[in-house]
Amino acid sequence: MMHHTKLERPLEKTGDTGPRQNLLEHLSEEADRHFHAMLARSTAGISPAALTEAFMDWAVHLTISPSRRAFLLAKAVSKVVRLWNYALRYMADSRTEPCIEPLPQDRRFCDPAWQGWPYNFIHQMFLLNQQWWHNAMTGVDGVTSQHEKVVDFIIRQMLDTASPSNFPLTNPVVGQRIAETRGECLIDGSRNFLDDLKRLTEGLKPAGTEEFQLGRNVAATPGQVVYRNRLIELIQYSPATDTVRPEPVLLVPAWIMKYYILDLSPENSLVRYLIRRGYTVFMISWHNPGAEDRDLCLDDYRRLGITAALDAIGVIMPQAKVHATGYCLGGTLLSIVAAEMARDKDERLRSMTLLAAQTDFTEAGELALFINHSEVHFLEDLMWDQGYLDTSQMSGAFQLLRSKDLIWSRMVRDYLMGQRAPMTDIMAWNADTTRMPYRMHSEYLRQLFLNDDLASGRFMVDGRPIALTDIRVPIFAVGTEWDHVAPWRSVFKIHLLTDTDVTFALTTGGHNKGIVAPPDDMSRSYRMLSRRAYDHHLDPDNWLTAADDRTGSWWHGWASWLDRHSGAMTTTPDMGAPDKGYMPIADAPGTYVLEA
Repeated sequence: MMHHTKLERPLEKTGDTGPRQNLLEHLSEEADRHFHAMLARSTAGISPAALTEAFMDWAVHLTISPSRRAFLLAKAVSKVVRLWNYALRYMADSRTEPCIEPLPQDRRFCDPAWQGWPYNFIHQMFLLNQQWWHNAMTGVDGVTSQHEKVVDFIIRQMLDTASPSNFPLTNPVVGQRIAETRGECLIDGSRNFLDDLKRLTEGLKPAGTEEFQLGRNVAATPGQVVYRNRLIELIQYSPATDTVRPEPVLLVPAWIMKYYILDLSPENSLVRYLIRRGYTVFMISWHNPGAEDRDLCLDDYRRLGITAALDAIGVIMPQAKVHATGYCLGGTLLSIVAAEMARDKDERLRSMTLLAAQTDFTEAGELALFINHSEVHFLEDLMWDQGYLDTSQMSGAFQLLRSKDLIWSRMVRDYLMGQRAPMTDIMAWNADTTRMPYRMHSEYLRQLFLNDDLASGRFMVDGRPIALTDIRVPIFAVGTEWDHVAPWRSVFKIHLLTDTDVTFALTTGGHNKGIVAPPDDMSRSYRMLSRRAYDHHLDPDNWLTAADDRTGSWWHGWASWLDRHSGAMTTTPDMGAPDKGYMPIADAPGTYVLEA
């Protein structure tokens, strides 16, 4: 439970006593928290107070900036003139260049049908309007950077809602589809909508996910659960080679996701790739917490998670040093454990790999728009009321970060054009959501996101601070180019926070698809460069110029790096250590991953 500061006020002369006043105060706080939780459910967890504060900051500063308002008026007039000049030139010559181009990542108007009249005029008007609102929301003197990003983001979402691509009468591609199918696409789209609505109301997974069965065609790499506590199952995978490297790989996924993002279909399973390269692989599978786990804390995830897994590996493979690998929040937690081990002179790690994992949260990307003191307080009351945060309650925020692709384009395709995108393994995994305990997530948001304690050397483990600068094992870090969750420039800060050798790889793709990079996919590419502990700092822009550009999956570059930091091949280890209390409990994928 969170501790609240008691209000100090004089007792009224009505016979009130200290205990009675404390009880009334407690009851009023409880009532407020219940109200906040109810409100949070209706606003997808977004604090109205935070939004109001951001828009008031923008509105007040714009009001007292007459020159800025005059500039915006001039910009509006200029854009109207540009639009009508374009229309007149188009009437004279249909090959006229458009007056504004969409942003590179905006593919809503790429179809040639958008270049014909009147759809060219409609989408050009929309893009100019969108650009003007960006000018209006940004660059206003006095507005805080956080508030500027919030108001710009919210207005962008509102404009995306009104995009001409979302409506049959203003979308020529939809119009062509309706004509070609004689309206049958709208009937198919209605069926898709009703099916999605039924699944949503009944709490079922999206259509097509049933094709991906755990243990059959995803999470199907053979292995055994060799250790279990209340928070994790530790999976040891069966060897695929006659000999293996003496250093095992421990994979630590984020607790916000099911582990099998790293063991999807056989052709894109990182686990399978590693064991075929001759590595013994262990995987942490997190328990999906419920209301009864509300008081699990961040330190429990450290002790019962990574530390317990390292202890088990140390018994199963005595004297072996570990290549510890953390993905997303799992990488952040692994950094904490590695710093603690370095502080305490625990030398069980051979290397540390961070996959799209942040250790500094001062530039955490667009996701940070939803993380401020007001927002965290709002989420805490929601989690306090139900004991956990369901990731379905967070999925709205993640989808808004890419609303053009994840919301509106999907609605146009599924409901207006009547076409279902084929379900993929990564889409099915994304629908297999997990929860986060109230206390742990509150500590994570406050200590790491808001206070940035880890990067600042204030994070406490066992009553003493840890520092990432104590880490001496070599580090391999991966960033992805289009990551909205852990922007690569934020991940890149590991160079500034550690005093050891760092190899950084920047790969194409986003937070998930960038990491899941099948080894045979030659459409992928990545850049990679190593920095020794005593080298001078290289900023991200100059790093881009200096790094080698390579074709294919970054897995190959990482595997070669692991090989260089590993010993010669040796005999394969036993599965578990039955004589020491680590008897195989169940076949992979285990039981925790099946928890709904």
